[in-house]
Amino acid sequence: MTDAIDQRRSSPSALRNRDPILAVLRRVLPPSGLVLEIASGSGEHVLHFARALPDLVWQPSDPSIEARTSIAAWIASDGAPNVRAPIDLDAAAAPWPVDRADAILAINMVHISPWAATVGLMAQAGRILPAGGVVYLYGPYRQSGVPFAPSNAAFDADLKRRDPAWGIRDVADVASVAEAHGLALEEVVAMPANNLSLVFRRA
Repeated sequence: MTDAIDQRRSSPSALRNRDPILAVLRRVLPPSGLVLEIASGSGEHVLHFARALPDLVWQPSDPSIEARTSIAAWIASDGAPNVRAPIDLDAAAAPWPVDRADAILAINMVHISPWAATVGLMAQAGRILPAGGVVYLYGPYRQSGVPFAPSNAAFDADLKRRDPAWGIRDVADVASVAEAHGLALEEVVAMPANNLSLVFRRA
């Protein structure tokens, strides 16, 4: 058990944003079913949500072996019975190793990945979600008619220095890709620290 605990990673931002995100998830997720989390990172989000929403089954995923090791360690040391073992999933790679899900979450993924990951996310969501299924995105976004916060502008510049394929995306661009795969933008929720929750629903 000690070795598993030592492999747990922790994200300060996950601890800050998990409760505001949970407040939105309580409203938009189905009462039961399978929730697939894309780019689960450390695993702290999925454990927190699973404990708060025990009637849902949670499937974490991440393309990084280090992240999957952390998720597995969190499950081993502090796991909820409704969390499955993490799977290797790259949002941009089709097809996904998942045939169906009732909802999909991607927290702080869209801006820290190539645009192809967002395109892949929406394409596969359109394939595996049922009618009425939800895609929930969280992170910083640009919005038409809304001033770009200086902190987000600085963050965007830093992201692009780290990788030119990264960057804060425009809500309209994400919504356009989603629409092409049968997913409508249902709600935009302002969140702390100049972030947004985007809620898409499959027609």
